[in-house]
Amino acid sequence: MDDATLWWVLVGLLVAAELTSGTFFLLMLALAAAGGAVAAHAGWTFSAQLVTAGLCALLTVGGWSWVRLRRRTSSQGNPDVVLDIGQTVDVPHWQADGTARVRYRGTEWLAIAADATVPLRSGPHRIRAVQGNRLVIEPLQA
Repeated sequence: MDDATLWWVLVGLLVAAELTSGTFFLLMLALAAAGGAVAAHAGWTFSAQLVTAGLCALLTVGGWSWVRLRRRTSSQGNPDVVLDIGQTVDVPHWQADGTARVRYRGTEWLAIAADATVPLRSGPHRIRAVQGNRLVIEPLQA
């Protein structure tokens, strides 16, 4: 069996493993193995095929990780993704460490100020972003 056939068998195995596990990264590795198969069809040596597959794996997995990281950080303040953004909460008082406990959706949340330069005051605030289990809030304009 030639090198290209082995690469294509590896592609098939990785796709099958991805279908059973639901891990998108295995699909990226299958694309890298397909890069190795293309290098084998081009007549490159086995070491060049491995380097090509490795570079393809680095680009696909690294690229997908970068996209996921960027999407995660950009969606924290996006009202189309996080429906809490734009809702109002009432801040009874601020604590000394710059946090506040606010009631929102029937429970207490930890809130922090969106802008540290604005003086902290109690009253109505708007949710600007959600960071984990903390609300980032800004005062409503009077």
